[in-house]
Amino acid sequence: MRRNVRWGGRYASAADDHHLEHSLVQSLKSLRRQVFSWGDARRPWCTIEPSAYLRPFVDVVQSDETGAPITGVALSSLYKILTLDLLEPGSGAGVEAGMHLVVEAVTSCRFEVTDPASEETVLMKILQVMLAIMRSQASIMLSNQHVCTIFNTCFRIVHQAGTKGELLQRFSRHTMHELVRCIFSHLPHVEDGGRPPFLKPEIGAMDKDQAFGIKQAENGNGSAEPTDTSVGDDNPGNPGSEAENGVRTMVEPYGISCMVEIFHFLCSLLNVADHIGMSPATNQIAFDEDMPLFALGMINSAIELGGPSISKHPKLLSLIQDELFRNLMQFGLSMSPLILSMVCSIVLNLYHHLRTKLKLQLEAFFSCVILRLAQSRYGASYHQQEVAMEALVDFCRQKTFMAEMYANLDCDITCSNMFEELANLLSRSAFPINCPLSSMHVLALDGLIAVIQGMADRIGNASPSFEQSPLELEEYSPFWTVKCANYSDPEHWVKFVRRRKYIKRRLMIGADHFNRDPKKGLEFLQGTHLLPEKLDPQSVACFFRYTAGLDKNLVGDFLGNHDEFCVQVLHEFAWTFDFQDMNLDTALRLFLETFRLPGESQKIQRVLEAFSERYYEQSPQILVDKDAALVLAYSLIMLNTDQHNVQVKKKMTEEDFIRNNRRINGGNDLPREFLSELYHSICRNEIRTAPEQGFGFTEMSPSRWIDLMQKSKKTSPYIVCDSRPFLDRDMFAIMSGPTIAAISVVFDYAEHEEVFLTCVDGFLAVAKISAYHHLEDVLDDLVVSLCKFTTLLNSSLVDEPVTAFGDDIKARLATETVFSIANRYGDCIRTGWRNILDCILRLHKLGLLPARVASDAADDSELPPDSVHGKPVPSSLSTSHIQTMGTPRRSSGLMGRFSQLLSLDTEEPRLQPTEQQLAAHQRTLQTIQKCRIDSIFIESKFLHADSLMQIARALIWAAGRPQKVSSSPDDEDTAVFCLELLIAITLNNRDRIGLLWQGVYEHIANIVQSTVMPCALVEKAVFGLLRICQRLLPYKENLADELLRSLQLVLKLDARVADAYCENITQEVTRLVKANAAHIKSQMGWRTITSLLSITARHPEASEIGFEALLFIMSEGAHLSPANYVLCIEASRQFAESRVGLTDRSVRALDLMAESMNCLARWSHETGNAGAETDKISEGIREMWLRLVQALRKICLDQREEVRNHALSSLQRCLVGDGVCLVPSTWLQAFDLVIFTMLDDLLEIAQNHSQKDYRNMEGTLLHAMKLLSKVFLQQWQDLFGLSSFCKLWLGVLSRLEKYMKVKVRGKKSDKLQELIPELLKNTLFMMKSKGILAKRSTIGGDSLWELTWLHVNNIAPSLQSEVFPGQEMEQLHSGVQPEGNRPGLLAEPSAS
Repeated sequence: MRRNVRWGGRYASAADDHHLEHSLVQSLKSLRRQVFSWGDARRPWCTIEPSAYLRPFVDVVQSDETGAPITGVALSSLYKILTLDLLEPGSGAGVEAGMHLVVEAVTSCRFEVTDPASEETVLMKILQVMLAIMRSQASIMLSNQHVCTIFNTCFRIVHQAGTKGELLQRFSRHTMHELVRCIFSHLPHVEDGGRPPFLKPEIGAMDKDQAFGIKQAENGNGSAEPTDTSVGDDNPGNPGSEAENGVRTMVEPYGISCMVEIFHFLCSLLNVADHIGMSPATNQIAFDEDMPLFALGMINSAIELGGPSISKHPKLLSLIQDELFRNLMQFGLSMSPLILSMVCSIVLNLYHHLRTKLKLQLEAFFSCVILRLAQSRYGASYHQQEVAMEALVDFCRQKTFMAEMYANLDCDITCSNMFEELANLLSRSAFPINCPLSSMHVLALDGLIAVIQGMADRIGNASPSFEQSPLELEEYSPFWTVKCANYSDPEHWVKFVRRRKYIKRRLMIGADHFNRDPKKGLEFLQGTHLLPEKLDPQSVACFFRYTAGLDKNLVGDFLGNHDEFCVQVLHEFAWTFDFQDMNLDTALRLFLETFRLPGESQKIQRVLEAFSERYYEQSPQILVDKDAALVLAYSLIMLNTDQHNVQVKKKMTEEDFIRNNRRINGGNDLPREFLSELYHSICRNEIRTAPEQGFGFTEMSPSRWIDLMQKSKKTSPYIVCDSRPFLDRDMFAIMSGPTIAAISVVFDYAEHEEVFLTCVDGFLAVAKISAYHHLEDVLDDLVVSLCKFTTLLNSSLVDEPVTAFGDDIKARLATETVFSIANRYGDCIRTGWRNILDCILRLHKLGLLPARVASDAADDSELPPDSVHGKPVPSSLSTSHIQTMGTPRRSSGLMGRFSQLLSLDTEEPRLQPTEQQLAAHQRTLQTIQKCRIDSIFIESKFLHADSLMQIARALIWAAGRPQKVSSSPDDEDTAVFCLELLIAITLNNRDRIGLLWQGVYEHIANIVQSTVMPCALVEKAVFGLLRICQRLLPYKENLADELLRSLQLVLKLDARVADAYCENITQEVTRLVKANAAHIKSQMGWRTITSLLSITARHPEASEIGFEALLFIMSEGAHLSPANYVLCIEASRQFAESRVGLTDRSVRALDLMAESMNCLARWSHETGNAGAETDKISEGIREMWLRLVQALRKICLDQREEVRNHALSSLQRCLVGDGVCLVPSTWLQAFDLVIFTMLDDLLEIAQNHSQKDYRNMEGTLLHAMKLLSKVFLQQWQDLFGLSSFCKLWLGVLSRLEKYMKVKVRGKKSDKLQELIPELLKNTLFMMKSKGILAKRSTIGGDSLWELTWLHVNNIAPSLQSEVFPGQEMEQLHSGVQPEGNRPGLLAEPSAS
């Protein structure tokens, strides 16, 4: 002040006169004298009245005599005092007065401007102090009025700064922004203290063009101080209340009241209705984007800091719901990308904090802004599209955004299918159509994958009991009245929204039917219980009102129809509208948007009558009756036609319109202002009486916004989704197809690895979701799409397929992805296995598969010790047999393939691979290893049954039908490989063999029956079949017969094929028998085994192994059973008769047969405990014994002497052995079928065959005679009681007689001549001793006697006298029986 001319001059002239000193200077000097005595222990600062040290500076600031520099210093002093926190809230009432003093001084600052720079300095310091006031601890002492005044002052400086320097402009805006942040950061802690004060005039209504005045005596700086501010109640008619509340509010800390006022002011800065039209066609912003951006930034900060707390304050929330959002909708269509971006940020913040209160507003924003601007077809610039798409992607990254859109909008019959539209937009926008891939495509892809990834992440949070049952409406209930019991409990709302979505889908199908034939459409809806069986007007009206996609022409015709039912429907339709507090033109617009107004005057009359009745009921306003509403509505329709029909040349004027509507209001005129407003509204904005079908995007007109605000009061509560996948299946089913297509196209067009990896993430997420929700078709589509990118399916077109694959990152990533999906989610793959298998086969042909792909899990123990993890042993890496690099080969093994690159063959010059080729091959091998192809088949035991069946069918399909003519090596190699995989899968799924067996068996059968020459395929088929049986028999007793029956295929092999593999087949059968003999129970199973063994008896290489198996079964009866006894005997006979190998084996076979008698004896002994089954079992044993001796009889005719004689010995052992309980009838069969037949056959051989063929037949005949005699002597006692004994005895005698006459080597045998009489004599003596051989006196009783001697005399005439000496013979002739020779059972008593 001393340096100032005014103050300095005055100071000098009045140096001695203290009283002449100015009061401002005096107060400052006084403060200086006191200030040094404050702040010590006696007088701490907290005891000092703040006004004492504030007043001198405040006076300077408020003085209009001070210049800018002096005012600036005073403001700096105030700033310093505020930042030192001398004003503490708890220091008494003086603090509050001090704060008020500072606020009033700063907001009404006066100073004399000397130069622009100093003016700007002071204004910046004013801003600095105001911000310090709001940031100080004592700011809580400020009233709502003070805060509003500070904010208003700040804005005035901002406004004035527009004509000042850039620094002041930036600083003022920054300060205002910081003020907003500071004020609204307190919102979460503010309680809504009743009705906030109402500031008059509102800040928003102030004259924003008023500049700060300079040197104004009445108000030195034209301050922003609201001079006529009063605090009042909402009720202007209660001045006492206003004054009372005003006083109370002034002493209260600032709170929600000032925040509402400030927010309202910020919204008013966006009020562009005066500058731009509401139509999208006129969205050019007429003024600078600077102010809207500034306002939007502050609004965004306020919302960020206020957060969810805003919803606690109805007035603030109401501002956001209506005024703010309405302005955001308009600025959203701005051509400025910066404004659009800021608008989208605000909406994202609003979604984050307040979405439960903004359901319909959010729907409108996405419909009218995002969906429109993100697509070029609606005229949006590239920058608009980009910003809109970025915003949409940001929304998609909110984990529950899409789920909430679906639950709240798609599943609400009164809302659009927002989720579906946004998902389709993202899919379409990701498609590069006839153009290279751009950042926009990648951006859309990011959004799409964010949605998919969100669904995939939610899978981990699913509850175990989470299941979705199919929906069906069983009876009619009004669909527009469906309510949910609890919108916050998933137990309730999930079922509710799914039911609503089902209804919505059905309504849309009904709409489609209606558009083709209204009658059939209504009938369809009746059939689905959406309309009652007997139509009622209300239900049809609600169908028209709430169903999207209806043909508005048809609806209009229906509603305008004179039919009584249609008239009722029309009235019910009108009653679905809410016209509360609406202007007539707004209500009419909304009404006529829902259908096309018919052209006939009578129909128009009916429609407008219904409208007028409803409008008058809800919003009569100044209308006296419904007729007035009707006439005025009709008049508006006519005005609309007049103004907007190009054919009308002379337009109606305002005066014409007013004149036309005289005396319509119950005989009185309507107010001129009322009619004038209607006239201008119609002129500015046409009522569309013929709405365009499929307009493309929704246009947010003022009438629609009013309707939206009405609906928002009644719409169902906003459903907040959590991290569980309640609706993900339904959502994914909608978007899966377009999503896979979009990701695939981007993957195809992309060139950068980052984009490839993004696509792979998307593919894996799609696979995870598909698998979890059992959407097999979707997963199959994904697999098909991915397999195309592997390039493996068309790699035959490339010269160096392996190198090309290694150089193609896209192909390698696709391959890794498809096999990753196969390993993780194979459970849900169905037809996709065919494509996966095609890739595997191609890798196989290129020699790129790991060696163990076709192995099965149980083979781990069978691997050679030096084979690790399926890699070939080092010896397989020999380079001498490696083919030219890049040529497909049939050998498997990653290392085998890699070693081709290292081959240096001196016989044939080859190109040395380049480093690039080596690197490409290395990458290829690493990719294949990552694919873990072998685990697909090893882990197949965990696959779902349907998936397992599909993979088996795919293998059979890929193998192709076997051909009788030889196929190409490649085809055969493929068929062999597929068969290996099929067998591996079969063995890995032994617990589910029933699923696979039929297909596997038929495939192997086709191979076996169509192969006529030995080849790798039939070899793999036969031995694979044997391996399956070996491995599965111990586990699958119920399938044992089925498995063993399959081995009959081996018996059907072509002779050449069978011969080639006989030895190996026999080894496998032997191994099978040794491992599983105990598991083979049935006769059929054993028949197959013994048939296979019997065939080997005459095969040079296989017979020894086959006999070993038979020995295993029969030795000591180890595995003999009634089921296999006869079969084993027959097989033994085959080996005994076989002349392949040494005679010793035939002898051993005979011993096996003879030893088997022990089993028969054991079983016979055990039948005693069999109860009722004893007879049946005994009969079976006798039958087996008979088959045994019959088999031995056949071997008794063998050409080899040793075998023949051993067979006779074995037969004799079996015939005379004990233990088997045989009945006489069995013995008669044995004599007839075995002994007599054998004797006859031997006799025939001795007489008719050369001695060279049958050596030493004489010994055999002697042996046979002894056998006959021994068996007869042993069994006669059991047989002579039979009626056929005589025949049996004569049969014995006739064979003895024939053998007496036989000639060996041309002469009778001396040994036979000697042996036979002796045997006969012994027999006769035995018969005599038992009284069987005696002369009868009964008629006919002497036939046995006579016939016996008739034969005996032919054999040895002297025997009769030896057996019956003379005396005994006489006694016989006299009829006296010798003593001790009483007749037995056959001796008849004499006639006397």
